[in-house]
Amino acid sequence: MPEKKRSFEESLQRLEEVVQKLEAGDLVLDDSLRLFEEGIRASNECRKTLEEARKRVQKLVAENGGFRLEALDGEET
Repeated sequence: MPEKKRSFEESLQRLEEVVQKLEAGDLVLDDSLRLFEEGIRASNECRKTLEEARKRVQKLVAENGGFRLEALDGEET
């Protein structure tokens, strides 16, 4: 059965746990590498979720009786 997609908060929490364990420095090399790889996956999940959210965050700007979508950074879409 495929693993369900974690929420942003779950991925971030797991990334924080991985970092804490790696920073403790009491793991054998194989366990450290496994955790590092898991941390990279969690980081990528977070980055992807944030990028998707950034694309969705737009504001409506009134223009000539209508509206246009404008990205938060001021670039028109």
